[in-house]
Parts: sequence; C-alpha cells; structure tokens
Amino acid sequence: MIDHFRMFAAYNSWANARIYAAAEVLGDEGRRTQTGAAFGSLHGTLNHLLATDRIWMKRFTGKGEAPNALDALLFDDFEDLRSARVAEDLRLATWIESLTEQDLAGVFTYTPISIPQPISQALSPCLTHLFNHQTHHRGQCHMILTSLGQPSVVLDLVFFQRQQKS
Repeated sequence: MIDHFRMFAAYNSWANARIYAAAEVLGDEGRRTQTGAAFGSLHGTLNHLLATDRIWMKRFTGKGEAPNALDALLFDDFEDLRSARVAEDLRLATWIESLTEQDLAGVFTYTPISIPQPISQALSPCLTHLFNHQTHHRGQCHMILTSLGQPSVVLDLVFFQRQQKS
C-alpha cells in the first residue's frame, strides 16, 4: 500500500506543476477572475488546495503551519503561492516516504474545522481523501482554465504513469 501512496504523492506534484504552468499564462487578472467556482477564482481555488494540504499535514504530523479556515488566502502573490505549493508537495512526499505499512494501518485523532469535535480515523483512508480532494479541486481548476479560453490540461493519472515509464 505504501507504494500506492508514493505514486499518488509523485502524481500530485506532477499534476500541480501542470496546473500552475497553465495558470501562469492567464496572468494575475485572469487568475483572479470570479468564475462562480467554489472558491471564486483560480487563485482562490489554488489557495484552498494549499490551505487544506497544510491542515491535513498538521493533523498527520503535528508540525507546520495550518490555517483555521478553508478559504484562507495564504498567498496573494502567485509566485509565492507556487513556491509554497512546490514546498508542500515535497513535504508531503517526504513524509509519505517515511511511513511504514504499520503507520498506514494506524489510527490518529484530529479535530475538523467544520465540526469542532475530535474524530479518530485510520490514516490510510484519510491519505486517500487528501489525494482525492486534490484531484477534485484540480478538476475545478481545469474547468476554470478552459472557461477562460486556455487549452485543456492533461491530468490523467494513466498519462502520468506512462510518462514515468519513458
């Protein structure tokens, strides 16, 4: 199972880099265009993804900065946001490398922002959630990009896997 999560961490970093490269082309005004997405704009959605990853990593590891709101604007500047994204993806991958199968089977307790009551869950399903959440919102980023006239960004996991074999 650990190899499964290592692959997802590598895919996550790859897909995020592709989204950020496509977002760069829009310029600041395009990235901040209100599109009706859950977090308003591409910039807002990218901030949400970073915020939630930091929240989960704080829960998982007990370390790092974590906002107390899902819509936190962590970085107003796009390049600062991109640098923080790269660092967080590396942090996540490094942490996953340190895990064992026993760790994945373990249970941890955290307090959600939305329901301030302690919850205990197995680590493995929560890691699956983290990566699924990224995929969900990257899909929204893709929709925002294409609605603003940008070409489609290939984000398929199988495409990533094929590239890794080349």
